[in-house]
Amino acid sequence: MSAPNHIPYGRHAVSEADIQAVVNVLRSDFLTQGPAVPAFEEAVARYCHAQYGVAVNSATSALHIACLALGLGPGDWLWTSPITFVASANCGLYCGAQVDFVDIDPRTFNLCSIELEKKLEIAKQQGKLPKVVVPVHMCGQPCDMAAIHALSIKYGFKIIEDASHAIGAKYKGEPVGNCRYSDITVFSFHPVKIITTAEGGMAVTNDPELAHQMNLLRSHGITRDPQHMTHPADGPWYYQQIALGFNYRMTELQAALGLSQMTQLDTVVARRHQLVKQYANLLEGLPLDTPWQHLDSHSSFHLYVVQLQATCQRTHKEVFESLRAQQIGVNLHYIPVHTQPYYAKMGFKANDFEQSQQYYAKSISIPMYASFSDAQQVQVVNALRKAVST
Repeated sequence: MSAPNHIPYGRHAVSEADIQAVVNVLRSDFLTQGPAVPAFEEAVARYCHAQYGVAVNSATSALHIACLALGLGPGDWLWTSPITFVASANCGLYCGAQVDFVDIDPRTFNLCSIELEKKLEIAKQQGKLPKVVVPVHMCGQPCDMAAIHALSIKYGFKIIEDASHAIGAKYKGEPVGNCRYSDITVFSFHPVKIITTAEGGMAVTNDPELAHQMNLLRSHGITRDPQHMTHPADGPWYYQQIALGFNYRMTELQAALGLSQMTQLDTVVARRHQLVKQYANLLEGLPLDTPWQHLDSHSSFHLYVVQLQATCQRTHKEVFESLRAQQIGVNLHYIPVHTQPYYAKMGFKANDFEQSQQYYAKSISIPMYASFSDAQQVQVVNALRKAVST
């Protein structure tokens, strides 16, 4: 009997329409800095009910220029969640700022607004309040943004929503990315995300000055707009570098793919919700906790994380290795950032954030993607059943 086909935890889905959109760009006059990028920016901003979109080559780049646009620099602090990819914290270090973390809510896996308030009060007394807080919408479930926003008004920090997992999600009935409760929201279009541009990201905002600054920073700090130059142009060829920027631009090929993928976004998220309901039924009776969802949230379900209960007879590592041996490409999102060697050198200890450590000790990301078939889902659950019992 042949071994079952490998099932990854996530994968992209590219349609013939997506391919044709990219081919059309290849046959056009522009491979970069053409009409597709602004069209993609407009499509994402419109979908999210935001005013401006700034497309870049990765969500990491978007986080970096978002921090810079908000004036983050040496002597400042950025706070984020330990349960995230390292980029959510690294963006502060890129700017010369210091980084700290706020522990998670054990139900949502998101930065906990109660812990945030406690930490802010201590930081106020110490004169170490953050300039920027980066809540991460883990797995696609929005953070408690109303509470975090209220704290930002009280304590004077700026907010960048790391919505790398959360395009297509909703908070209080409105799309994530509308920036009602934040200054800037960042999306990722990596291949395993909800929609993809191969690599790529975008920052959305309602602030025209922040949009202007991020536009400058993504392209070397160069402008051709006479309104922003220090003196009249020498001629029609003229440009000025007025800031120290980077080459973070998105290509036309990526934007064309993203623009085509946007037409499928709601269908993709709906399919993920269907799979979640099926998982809830199929996993019933196993020594696992399935994802809890807040009533204010409509997750995009980028990831589906199960947690081993104390009654499970197998260790975390044993279950993980059994699933991999059965060709189920599970993963663990994420190793707490503060435990990484680079951050440990800054003085962070593993037990600094108790809930994050508990999350890490029992969580496994199992397959979740739009093209995931019902038959594959049954295969995953059968593998899980075997893994937790043998």
